[in-house]
Amino acid sequence: MKQQRGGTILGFIIGVVVGLGAALAVAVYVTKVPVPFLNKGANRGAEQDAAEAKKNKDWDPNAPLYGKNPAKPAATVPAAAASAPTQPAAKAETKPAVTADPLGDLAKAKSTAADPFSYFVQAGAFRTAEDAEGQRAKLSLAGVEAKVSEREQSGRVVFRVRVGPFDKRDEAERTKDKLDRAGYETALVRVQR
Repeated sequence: MKQQRGGTILGFIIGVVVGLGAALAVAVYVTKVPVPFLNKGANRGAEQDAAEAKKNKDWDPNAPLYGKNPAKPAATVPAAAASAPTQPAAKAETKPAVTADPLGDLAKAKSTAADPFSYFVQAGAFRTAEDAEGQRAKLSLAGVEAKVSEREQSGRVVFRVRVGPFDKRDEAERTKDKLDRAGYETALVRVQR
């Protein structure tokens, strides 16, 4: 029987050299192959640059945020016209001017609109329906109509006792204060309509 020459270390070294050679061949191939969908020969002319500069002159990056009926920014009055006292005053716009803060404009518009939330006063959350019904009964004896709702929370069923809904936050806060004075632990809950 013949004895083998070499060993594990020699086999490992030969494997690493062959692997590095294969990786080098792939790297050379990838860098030499042309990239598809890339037009390397297209150069822009001066007229194309001028046309694009003209197009982008008054471009507003926030235009999509203004909505379907955008309010135009107030026109600036030239310095010569502003210094002339004989010109009549410019007519004030009825639309609010768009500022550099579109989210602030949105918040101002929403603040004048109706409240998008309904409010509840929660007088407890219980593990069993019997405990929740007991709390509802105590509130009923105090002259407050409450409802029990079942909700799964973190994999457990919770029975909530709530008073409401209230359309305005002030009404809900008055009811909460009344229940707090009567000795109940309450929380104000806001729900999107």
